[in-house]
Amino acid sequence: MARAYNFSAGPAVLPLEVLQDAQKELVDYKGTGMSVMEMSHRGKDYDAIHQEAVATFKELCGLGDDWSVVFIQGGASMQFAMIPMNFLGAGQTADYVNSGTWGNKALKEAKKVAALRGATVNVAADCQKDIPTRQPTEFNWTKGAAYAHICTNETISGAEMKTIPEVEAPLIGDMSSDILSCERDYSRFSMFYAGAQKNLGPSGMAVVAIRNDFAEKGPESLPTMLQYRTYTKENSLYNTPPTWGIYIFGETMKWVKKMGKENLFRLNAEKAKKLYDAIDSSDFWTPTALKEFRSNMNITWRIKGGDEELEKKFIAEAKEAGMSSLKGHRSVGGLRASIYNAFPMAGVDALVAFMKDFEKKNG
Repeated sequence: MARAYNFSAGPAVLPLEVLQDAQKELVDYKGTGMSVMEMSHRGKDYDAIHQEAVATFKELCGLGDDWSVVFIQGGASMQFAMIPMNFLGAGQTADYVNSGTWGNKALKEAKKVAALRGATVNVAADCQKDIPTRQPTEFNWTKGAAYAHICTNETISGAEMKTIPEVEAPLIGDMSSDILSCERDYSRFSMFYAGAQKNLGPSGMAVVAIRNDFAEKGPESLPTMLQYRTYTKENSLYNTPPTWGIYIFGETMKWVKKMGKENLFRLNAEKAKKLYDAIDSSDFWTPTALKEFRSNMNITWRIKGGDEELEKKFIAEAKEAGMSSLKGHRSVGGLRASIYNAFPMAGVDALVAFMKDFEKKNG
């Protein structure tokens, strides 16, 4: 059976060898006579999987013993609420950068918590509605803010934060769509997180890296499962964690390590450049993000400035040619190719060739 080139924004493509290894071990994991999905999360076999997954991710991100890596169900959207619940108290202010759809979703959840707590949310920058899409370069930070929140890559608009801003407050980053895809100094953050289903593993959980001292700032009056300290102190094992997702996450992190971060970062840049060069080469295609903010993970563009019928034709014919999920997000339309860490260069080459052929026939 031929595999499609999967350009989905998430759940997204996983490394083929990770899927193949998981297939081999699905019924009998390393001679245990059971699947990872059947194991006790407190048993030694699963414990080894869990510990290695955490250790590999910490190594890749350069995190020390003062950091915890935890797994929380509910994806990044759960984090949008948990963050202000833990770190935004009465009379305090939190800074939020509204860089697009996902930055705005986090902002809205923070405002809900702030209204209940008698706290304030300051919009430090707002470029959500800017066309062409971009990331902000100027910020109005609050002196003494409880924390500052950014989204480093906006999946829907295709705009990426190329430089992490300087800020005095504890910095929190939503990195759901570009984590481990490019060089980042993760020590600049007090917490960063990502929905797993783009660059880290299957859907169903968020991977959260948090400084242990920062996790302790959350009020103990919160429900147990909404406190970060519950996860850091119990190594995500207070209750039954998403064991299968953690297993695939760990295997994916081993794949990243084997690839070599520098090689992976270079390959990601090369993949994106090929697609952007194809888009820029003709007036038939219209890029939607400012050049200096173009995402290497989510390439967004239109046909002839927004010919929706031609875009529908492009999507349908691309699917017939084995290229799936090139439709832009329903909120903005257009075209989008998500080319995360595991996406193969051969798929980019196939798309570029298809684009050239499509232009010849429809230009």
